[in-house]
Amino acid sequence: MPNKTTENTTATATEKKTTVDNASVNKKEMKNAPLHKFFVDALKDIYYAENAIIDALEKMQEASTTEELKDAFEDHQLQTKKHVSRLEKVFKLIDEQPQKKECEAIKGIIKEGEEVIKSTKEGSMTRDAALIIAAQKVEHYEIATYGGLAQLAITMGHDKVADLLEKTLQEEEETDYLLTEIAEVSINFDAEQED
Repeated sequence: MPNKTTENTTATATEKKTTVDNASVNKKEMKNAPLHKFFVDALKDIYYAENAIIDALEKMQEASTTEELKDAFEDHQLQTKKHVSRLEKVFKLIDEQPQKKECEAIKGIIKEGEEVIKSTKEGSMTRDAALIIAAQKVEHYEIATYGGLAQLAITMGHDKVADLLEKTLQEEEETDYLLTEIAEVSINFDAEQED
């Protein structure tokens, strides 16, 4: 006759195996869930966007007139590289490979920024004012994306992922605020005085 300790150990081992089996099934089901697929697709989209933004920020920095704006673009380029690394951690946390999916929205916003450079006078405050607006369009796209993704991560129970996405969201909001401040303190007024 088995003693109670053996029965309890057997029962505990069976419960653990069932829990592990259920976790595997739940993980597999989650990966096939439409919301998870959309989430991964959106991560691939913003991963592409962040990589494209790195190059765009370099062009914007070179086209800027004031040192303050040049420095802001350089700082944000370094920050964007951190955002790329952070996204790679997010992919790893949800057991996915980092992949880029071409993002038509960011391509259009970047193209618009390139047009701003072509259509404004080199060395002018008007160009800097226009570059700030172009950069803020990028920021607002990122803010909308990271805000939505962070909420989806919370909904799906990916707490560590949500924390990472929310950190990036906060940094994007800070950059947007900084660009507004740069514009309002001097650039917009100086641009208004140009002939």
